[in-house]
Amino acid sequence: MTETLQEIKREYEGEDNRPLASYTRVLAVYGGAVTALLAAAKLTGRRPPEKIKVMDLMLMGLFTHRLSRTLAKDPVTSPIRAPFTRYEGLSGPAELKEKVRGHGLQHAVGELLTCPFCLSQWVATGYAAGTVFFPRVTRLAGATMAAVAISDWLQLAYARLMKAAE
Repeated sequence: MTETLQEIKREYEGEDNRPLASYTRVLAVYGGAVTALLAAAKLTGRRPPEKIKVMDLMLMGLFTHRLSRTLAKDPVTSPIRAPFTRYEGLSGPAELKEKVRGHGLQHAVGELLTCPFCLSQWVATGYAAGTVFFPRVTRLAGATMAAVAISDWLQLAYARLMKAAE
């Protein structure tokens, strides 16, 4: 079995060194968290909503977008990423460019923490769990981050209009 897994790893990586075993650990943490949330919901009698309304889906999407970018790119959240990354400069308005460092689990976690697309799965899962356990607080957090996301887009649009007017 070990030889088969090593062969799969070699075939997958080619010339690159990818931390597949560490990715498996990260996936196991995600799966364990989801399993724990499902068990907690069952034990406490919590049930998911019967239907997800379009406005709730929009709120969840905006929340997920904004919090994922905040965690992955914001200067203020760089202490969370610092054990896994190296600062390289700015990548956009109020966003940092960081290079993932290390090997194995350090590298895999660094890739997760610097990728808003990757983080969105975790953030959306947390939001969904919040709607089961703390629906009012979760919707308030969703509205807050949605307002920030909309404000960001308006700031960028304003800056573009000002530049075009010059």
